Amino acid sequence: MADSNKRAENTESGNESFNENPSELNPQPQEEFKEGGYGWVVIFAIFLLNAHTWGLNASFGVFLAYYLRSGTFGASELGYAFVGGLSISIALLASPLATTLVGWKRCGIRLTIFAGAVFETIGFIGSSFASELWHLLLSQGVSFGLGMGLCFVASAAVPPQWFVKRRSFANSIAASGSGFGGLCYSLATNAMITNIGLPWAFRILAIICFVVNTIASYLVRDRNKAIGSVHVAFNWKLFKRPQFLLFQTWMALSIIAYIILMFSIVDYCQSVGLSASQASLVGALFSLSQGIGRPIIGLSSDSVGRLNIANLATLFCGLLCMFFWVFGAKSLATCIVFALLSGNVAGVIWATAAPVCAEIVGVALIPSALSLTWLVLVLPATFAEVIGLSLRRPGSSSYLHVQLFTGSLYIGAFIFGWALRAWKVWELEHARLDKEHRELAIRDDGVLTSALEHEQQSESPRNAIARRQVSIFRGLWVIQRV
Repeated sequence: MADSNKRAENTESGNESFNENPSELNPQPQEEFKEGGYGWVVIFAIFLLNAHTWGLNASFGVFLAYYLRSGTFGASELGYAFVGGLSISIALLASPLATTLVGWKRCGIRLTIFAGAVFETIGFIGSSFASELWHLLLSQGVSFGLGMGLCFVASAAVPPQWFVKRRSFANSIAASGSGFGGLCYSLATNAMITNIGLPWAFRILAIICFVVNTIASYLVRDRNKAIGSVHVAFNWKLFKRPQFLLFQTWMALSIIAYIILMFSIVDYCQSVGLSASQASLVGALFSLSQGIGRPIIGLSSDSVGRLNIANLATLFCGLLCMFFWVFGAKSLATCIVFALLSGNVAGVIWATAAPVCAEIVGVALIPSALSLTWLVLVLPATFAEVIGLSLRRPGSSSYLHVQLFTGSLYIGAFIFGWALRAWKVWELEHARLDKEHRELAIRDDGVLTSALEHEQQSESPRNAIARRQVSIFRGLWVIQRV
């Protein structure tokens, strides 16, 4: 841990120094590796991991609808909601442990992911024997969540290490695994519960996730040594950066809205008169849309700008929830249309979190920054679906408050994300980089920090403050790739 703290200090101090030699502006020497290459194998492995962690977790909407209507464990609606929220919050809470294990020489990324696969399997097997709610909380909530967290956190920072120009596209392909996994397991879970019962549905899922995640753990390979990644679980200095705080707020508001939408859509469909199989189909198409939409988001992010796409997608999802979900999604056809449109953009945070994080703190600090980010998201993730279910009302418009609340959260997230974009525009203008190094600075904040330090030394404080205010305000409406 002492070595990790020392590397973190060296990295931050390195970001604060400036050398006018252009070759030294880039903190990640590109000659050391060929973009892509084995990286595509890594992307495929992480695609499988996401399909069998977040994809499996997405099927909780099917479980939740079954629990609510069958009363299997005799618990309240909020009790069932805590199971889904707990699995996500435990996964995020495991981030310091996963970050530490990945940085530990005796463990590393592969063993960390394998340990996650074991805990996931234990969670599903335990759920198959559950007879009371607290059994479900420990198995489907805590154990599965811990396994999901170890797999996810260990692998989340790896895709950006293998790509530069196509970083967002590669990351979004990996993230799309959760969408395709959600598609498969939403349909499969409903079919298994109907035909072979709840216990055996859990056992079959346990076998599948153990086999696939074990294979994926063997295929994953990181470049932590090559790029000097800093695996400090609690790098609190990052909270001193205003742009990092804006990023956290965007993530927190987005994840609450995303969890409510993802876990509520199946039960909402049944509340407007659709059958369980029809509602399951809508949930599966929502996941399919995520799987298709995330690579599109990544590809467009690399060309249009990561902050631009992330914020516009967030705004679009908020408007869909505020208007289409409220006024249009009343039949099977319209629910399918809403699922396909919203699924494309609902989980934009998962497709853009790591690439956007690189623009905010630099590639080397991504593991530390993401570790803090997942911790910040623990409480929002825990209570998101609880809040969503508590907003339900009896009657034909039972989900109206849920719909308005979800849309408002997405729009609020857009406001903070757009402020972050304005801050990035100011940084790029203030650094006064040439075209080549401006492109590097857009992708990696480590380059930008060095240039900003140089500019601040050559400019009076009064002029710097005045320019910052004008540039940030201008960044709210200027059309620019960031």
